[in-house]
Amino acid sequence: MNSRPHKQSMSELKLRRLTEHNQRLREDLARPRIRVSEASASLIRYCKTTKDPLVPSVWGPVARNEDPYASQGGGGKGCCVVQ
Repeated sequence: MNSRPHKQSMSELKLRRLTEHNQRLREDLARPRIRVSEASASLIRYCKTTKDPLVPSVWGPVARNEDPYASQGGGGKGCCVVQ
C-alpha cells in the first residue's frame, strides 16, 4: 500500500509545525515584560512631559517657529492644496 509513506510524511509535517509553534512560544516567554501599572505610569509621565502641538487646549498656542506642522517654505504656500 502507498498510504503508509503519506501518513508518515503527514505526521512529520505535524511534528515540524508543533516544533515551530513551540519555538515561537518559547521566544514569547523570553520576551521582557513589565507590569501594566508600570507601563501606564510611564505613559502618563510621557504625556505630561512631552509637548504636543496638536493639542493646543492643553499646551496653549504654539509659536510658528516651534510648530513642526507649520509650512516651512516662504510665501506661506504648502506642498499641497486640499479643495
